[in-house]
Amino acid sequence: MARRAQSTSRSPARSRVRIGISGWRYKPWRGVFYPDDLVQRRELEYASHTFSTIEINGTFYSLQRPESFQHWYEQTPDDFVFALKGNRFISHRLRLRDARQALSNFLASGLLRLHEKLGPLLWQLPPSFRYDEGRIRDFLALLPKDTGQVLGLARRRDTARMKGRSALSIDHARPLRHALEIRHESFRDPGFIDLLREYNVALVVADTAGRWPLLEDVTADFMYLRLHGDKELYASGYSDAALDDWARRIDAWSRGTQPRDARRAGRASVPRRARDVYCYFDNDMKVHAPFDAQHLGERIRRRTRVKAT
Repeated sequence: MARRAQSTSRSPARSRVRIGISGWRYKPWRGVFYPDDLVQRRELEYASHTFSTIEINGTFYSLQRPESFQHWYEQTPDDFVFALKGNRFISHRLRLRDARQALSNFLASGLLRLHEKLGPLLWQLPPSFRYDEGRIRDFLALLPKDTGQVLGLARRRDTARMKGRSALSIDHARPLRHALEIRHESFRDPGFIDLLREYNVALVVADTAGRWPLLEDVTADFMYLRLHGDKELYASGYSDAALDDWARRIDAWSRGTQPRDARRAGRASVPRRARDVYCYFDNDMKVHAPFDAQHLGERIRRRTRVKAT
């Protein structure tokens, strides 16, 4: 089993930076990132000893079962954190409209089995979704702020559909964070940024090779980055210069400031306070993601050590 590369760093102000990958089960990674002799069922175990966080994207495509979440919990180290991608039925089919029942089903499907390893929930909107202040506000108001509220909503699930596939208990009430990824230019709106700040929801900083908006507004008490490739979507790797630049930006956010050249749609002034940062590489097609994540983690640690001396 690989020894974990310490991809979690902590600034003097006590923020945490977690660098990881989006998903872990990719056939082209076998024999490149994963050792030749590693059996598939141990890939998560291997990856979680390399990175301090992983984004689960299977939850986007279908409702998972409580046993899967329990298995993921048991396979990963004590200080590990998962981010979960919200189900596409909510974001793409319903387009956030009348989403309470679908949200309850999603929250009942086993998230609570992750206990202290449950990190942010990611909500990704389709490229055709235009900014609609009322619809976005209604959805943000639905989102649970802690696992106690998750349990309350989960109990309102569709009992027939979710029979035998619900997890409805918590060990402790823990805060829950949400991040929203947009893919339409109409969201380049100061009012949208203010709305996210009102609900303490992070705007996803999404690098998509210029295909969709790249905004870096600080809207919550944490930052959430998704790096899909800066030259070719999901395929291109990041150069040393590009990784250096992302390390600089992450360092600024984690220490409570903003990059001097931040690309923003809203007002620049935000409270100066340390922020946790979650960053996931999604350029998986050519096996760049795990290595780019490792290299960015190394840069973050170097910057932290230099500032500590």
